[in-house]
Amino acid sequence: MFSIKLRTFFGIVISKSSLFFLKTFFKSGTSLPGKLALLIDKGILKYLSKDINVIIVTGTNGKTTTSAMINEMLINNGYHSINNSSGANMLTGIVTCFLENHRFFKEKAKYAVIETDEAFLKIAMDSITPSFIVVTNLFRDQLDRYGEVYTTFNYIMDGIKKVPSSTLVLNADESLLGKLDVDNPKIYYGFNYIPDVQTENLNIDTKYCKFCKTEYKYIFNTYNHLGNYYCENCGYKRPDLNYSLDYIESMSPNDSRIVISGKQYRLIQPGLYNIYNALAAYSVAKSLNLSEIAISETFKRQVSKFGRQEIFLIDEKKAKIILIKNPAGCDSVIDTLCLEKNEFILIAMLNDNFADGQDVSWIWDTKFEKLTSLNIKEILIGGRRLYDMCIRFKIAGFKEDIIKPCTSNEIILNSIKESNIKNIYILCTYTAMLSFRKFLYTKGYIKDLWR
Repeated sequence: MFSIKLRTFFGIVISKSSLFFLKTFFKSGTSLPGKLALLIDKGILKYLSKDINVIIVTGTNGKTTTSAMINEMLINNGYHSINNSSGANMLTGIVTCFLENHRFFKEKAKYAVIETDEAFLKIAMDSITPSFIVVTNLFRDQLDRYGEVYTTFNYIMDGIKKVPSSTLVLNADESLLGKLDVDNPKIYYGFNYIPDVQTENLNIDTKYCKFCKTEYKYIFNTYNHLGNYYCENCGYKRPDLNYSLDYIESMSPNDSRIVISGKQYRLIQPGLYNIYNALAAYSVAKSLNLSEIAISETFKRQVSKFGRQEIFLIDEKKAKIILIKNPAGCDSVIDTLCLEKNEFILIAMLNDNFADGQDVSWIWDTKFEKLTSLNIKEILIGGRRLYDMCIRFKIAGFKEDIIKPCTSNEIILNSIKESNIKNIYILCTYTAMLSFRKFLYTKGYIKDLWR
């Protein structure tokens, strides 16, 4: 404390005071304290992250879940680790996370696992030199903000180039991430197993070779453009894997049983996309020599949080809330829902705020038609763009009499309570998820608003 600059000291004290006030009286405060701290001291993040082993997780989908897995593995291994678990992943949210966990007279956390928005990676790297940077995948997302996936890729590379000593943990099945022109040490993970998917229905985001622009060929696809790819023209292909998924023993709406690098695990988060998240977390854990117990217990017991397949009860009915935000992620969620054999209520909530992406045309690239074969008794539609979603479900082939537009969260909740269906799946964009979680918190159905 005694070597701290006065500006930094007051920045921490004032911002932590604002954080306490916001958490106590407004049950919020994921970004504003960080914004205040940066106004007082632009370099405060460099001080807050000093002497902490920082692990950055970025990419389009899977950041929150992957970072939560890595954080839990570290804690299960006996380390003091912190994580921006609410998903506030722009610079202000990252600073707030460090602020919340900073103590002047106590030892700092040994690790910080920080999910970072793709566009803010290069800004965060001005203050942090992470031990690892994990890149999960690159899909079309928030087209009004990012444009196509190549823009997102360039944002990430701009950040990586600032920290040449950081080890990169990369999804080898993501064709944009192979053969990178940087000197960073690289670890690749991916599938060595052909999952049961319908490749003709895939919605390809990255179709052409990044070197010669020839269309990729695939030994197999997993979903969207991910898979074991190669280019017949220039010879570019998927890099060799350091860690691999060897086998999927079973998949259900509740879990997956998988074999990674020769070892069997039960993963409590379902879906192919969560197997990728697990592979990324496993790769970091093995690189840090974490114990097998820490890894397996995390996979087996980690409860999904903050809208990422989070489960809660509404009058003894099991509701699962799942974040959707782009065609690739939503299609993968739909594939997981297709494993559900029981009847259920489907809720879809679509917003077009800045944090969601103001262009909602992506819903027309998503395969909602696959859901028509399921035993869905009622579809409740909410959010700012609820009528767009109503039309989408009608065009997908659902009967009009089961599609119900709901102009408020109260109407949705009452419809759930009045129904005798016990299973509910809630698909919602980011700000719709925040709004609905906050509403359920006020009603007592969710215990912790920001975890």
